[in-house]
Amino acid sequence: MASNEDKFTKRKLRSSYATTIVSISLVLFMLGLLGLVMLHGHKLSVFIRENIALSVIIKEAASENDIAAFRKSLVATDYVKGVEYITREQAAKELQDALGEEFISFIGYNPLLPSFEVKLQAPWSNVDSMHVIEKKLLANHNVQEVIYQKSLVHLVNENIRKISLVLLAFNFLLMIVAIALINNTIRLSIYSKRFLIRSMQLVGATEGFIRRPFLFRGILNGFYGAVFALALLAGTLYFARLEIPELVALQDFWMFALLTAAVMVFGLLIALISTYFSVRKFLRASLDNLYQ
Repeated sequence: MASNEDKFTKRKLRSSYATTIVSISLVLFMLGLLGLVMLHGHKLSVFIRENIALSVIIKEAASENDIAAFRKSLVATDYVKGVEYITREQAAKELQDALGEEFISFIGYNPLLPSFEVKLQAPWSNVDSMHVIEKKLLANHNVQEVIYQKSLVHLVNENIRKISLVLLAFNFLLMIVAIALINNTIRLSIYSKRFLIRSMQLVGATEGFIRRPFLFRGILNGFYGAVFALALLAGTLYFARLEIPELVALQDFWMFALLTAAVMVFGLLIALISTYFSVRKFLRASLDNLYQ
């Protein structure tokens, strides 16, 4: 009979631990998933900004040496991500492909000038910074004109800012909900052991002695929950890459390592803190409150 009761108690404890771990892992998974979206969103915003190009039109009188020197000076600046030189012939071919007809033979000469397509570092891809860069480029005697779409640059940056604020606010709210859910799950788990805590107090166990196994179990629950959440995140990311191969360009090992560390630390900390305060509550509760 006693053996059956022991088996029932152990089964009940295992079920309680499993429920706690699953609850923690699902909450951490949702939090990690949003973190993954935010990190990929940041990488995507950087990618978009770094693909906004300035067209720097070179004067017809500029020599090859002047052009080479100008290119070298562009590459040396801290705000330039990449530079591509487009010759007059390349420009004519691109325009011909866009128009779908030959225009040089019609007008008798190539009216297009050589140019540089300059892609900027992400922090410089905004209207104010590009306006400053435009002035610097126009100060060069070999530059005839600098062309870029001011309205597009403004629209891209404004949309990125709005999306970032929305994601940040949503992440903050989800973090509050995550903390509340994990805390309530752990409190319910410890609530079921409140009479065990009182029994240990009655036989003379100190608060530290009673609290220690609960804290250890809380850390284990947080660790296992974080591991399962990270496994779900890795699986989600793997299948997302199969469906959207372009995600590979946005992924970064250090980015995922940072997210892994954040999920693990958050899971351990919130489990430890919630366990500590939940046990403390029942250690100091009166006998009447234990039956409520």
